[in-house]
Amino acid sequence: MTIVSGSQMIQHARSNGYAVGAFNTNNLEWTKAILRVAENKQAPTIIAASMGAIKYMGGFKTVANLIRDLDDDMKISVPIAIHLDHGDYQAAKDAIAANFTSVMFDGSHLPLKDNLAQTREIVELAHAKGISVEAEVGSIGGEEDGIIGNGEIAPIADAVAMVNTNIDFLAAGIGNIHGTYPEEWQGLQLNHLHKLTDAINDAIGYNFPVVLHGGSGVPDNQIREAITMGIAKVNVNTEAQLAFHQALRKFILSDQDLQGKNYDPRKLLASGVTAIENALSDRIDVFGSHQ
Repeated sequence: MTIVSGSQMIQHARSNGYAVGAFNTNNLEWTKAILRVAENKQAPTIIAASMGAIKYMGGFKTVANLIRDLDDDMKISVPIAIHLDHGDYQAAKDAIAANFTSVMFDGSHLPLKDNLAQTREIVELAHAKGISVEAEVGSIGGEEDGIIGNGEIAPIADAVAMVNTNIDFLAAGIGNIHGTYPEEWQGLQLNHLHKLTDAINDAIGYNFPVVLHGGSGVPDNQIREAITMGIAKVNVNTEAQLAFHQALRKFILSDQDLQGKNYDPRKLLASGVTAIENALSDRIDVFGSHQ
């Protein structure tokens, strides 16, 4: 079994100039697809689950056990982390209790004082069990399971204060959003990212890893440049969902589902699962985490 904490793999990525893909799972098929791609590309990978996906899949223990069991049965040889994505305070505690190996506590919607205080509590609980912690300042645009952000730019002073809570990696708003990017989107604020990472590194004395949320749809050249500035984890969800939907829609609209036993869900969903794998494989190449 290769299930590990997220902290070591993310710090290795930060120190070696690449980023780890954090790919959201939504069900059994999604989880297997992520693991197959990770193994085929020999890429350390974070399997992330949102609060909504966890509820849909049956609960925290079900998700953690599913990933662990598949990792074992599929004989995965690369590091895999089990990560809570955008969890509130209670969800972060539940994920820690269920033996997730990494949690994101998202208190970005709270006043900074409360965000910092609750983050410190989560860090203490998680680190006692060897679990890594991600936190956020400057909310990410769009919506993630009821937590809504307007694409704020993270204040540098807030980012430094958050890193000083002893978190392992930081999500900071740099103009990124969840979901599909609108045509009028102006791109990542890379100048701000550069200033932010410089300030953090100066404050703590080493190159600290930063997380890019809303990685689906960001131009590849911007992602690569952001990685040179300190991005060491890139979250991808919408891109895989769109690939799955488009492949499945094509399969059904061409009446292939009416042929033979293609109504069997194992056959019906196969084209969508392949599309997920292709999309994530491409992202791993862009992030530089293959091999």
